[in-house]
Amino acid sequence: MMRAVLADATALYAAADAGDSLHRQAIQDFGKLKSGGRAIIVAYPTLLETQTLVLRRMGIDAAVRWMDYMSDAALLNPTPEDYRQAMAKIRVFAGQDISMFDATVAVVALRLGLEVWTYDHHFDVMRIPVWR
Repeated sequence: MMRAVLADATALYAAADAGDSLHRQAIQDFGKLKSGGRAIIVAYPTLLETQTLVLRRMGIDAAVRWMDYMSDAALLNPTPEDYRQAMAKIRVFAGQDISMFDATVAVVALRLGLEVWTYDHHFDVMRIPVWR
């Protein structure tokens, strides 16, 4: 059985943008995940969030190239219950600026027993296992 991590947009975006302060770390981590036999799973909301970040910050051509790269990614569709639980998680952490994207990834990770590959401190706040 192959072990996997659930990717967050911070890691995917950092890997895509050579100008991002975490780019080098993201590329190194990507290599560690692959050499360690870890599959990288991307939830559809993360795919949408990251594509939007790439489009807005890097431009149309970069967004198209990024989507081409992601065409072979292991994609996962959250369930309606995942979204309901994500809304509840946001209410639990109402004092934090946790996005629906992050809350959904957190809920899916818990449901599937996966660590999240992220550089976002909100996953630590939500007590979600983070791959480091």
